[in-house]
Amino acid sequence: MTQDLLAAAAVKDIVTGMTVGLGTGRAATRAIRALAERAVAERLALRCAATSRASHDLAAKLGLIVGSLEEIGHIDYLFDGADEVDPALRMIKGRGGAMTREKIVAHASARRVYLIQSDKLSSRLGERAPLPVEVRDSELARVRENLREIGLKGPVRLKDDGTPYKTDNGNPVIDAPLAANLDVEKLGASLDALAGVVGHGLFLTEANDVLIEDTDGRVSHRSRA
Repeated sequence: MTQDLLAAAAVKDIVTGMTVGLGTGRAATRAIRALAERAVAERLALRCAATSRASHDLAAKLGLIVGSLEEIGHIDYLFDGADEVDPALRMIKGRGGAMTREKIVAHASARRVYLIQSDKLSSRLGERAPLPVEVRDSELARVRENLREIGLKGPVRLKDDGTPYKTDNGNPVIDAPLAANLDVEKLGASLDALAGVVGHGLFLTEANDVLIEDTDGRVSHRSRA
């Protein structure tokens, strides 16, 4: 069996006694499995907080102790995935629909490490991925109108069977393409201030480190300057 170098790199700095944030998505799932294996082999005493129901259930099934962020309070180390990363380590997240919880856990974490494949690197945000915006269900029509006023137009996300997608919070998501000339810092501030927006996938300052897996499975590392 080929060693998963990305997952191993994601969890190598975790030591016994730490509180650990568990991200959402395929890369984070690999790291959760690697962490559970280390916890058993090395008898690590860890407490974890998950960013989604799926990650919580997987971690608990694998034997990790998973509590709520409210119970744990402070996270020593978070690993998570990303959908797109630009040269300044600004990110778009939210393909898995957990961006609101992911941002809450990130802001409670002392160190934040994000895991991506090399094809998710881009020269500007929006080049490879739309921006997910989680919207309060009862405010959907009004918020879509407000988003159009600030240059965001996009479809409401559907599941594979064509039914409306809902986050763990029970809200719809709008997936909005970003124009090349958009100021993402200004856009993030506008979204943060917009009533009815529960959360969005612009993660502009959260990444301390990004681990990048190439097509051969090798891993490189970038840190925020």
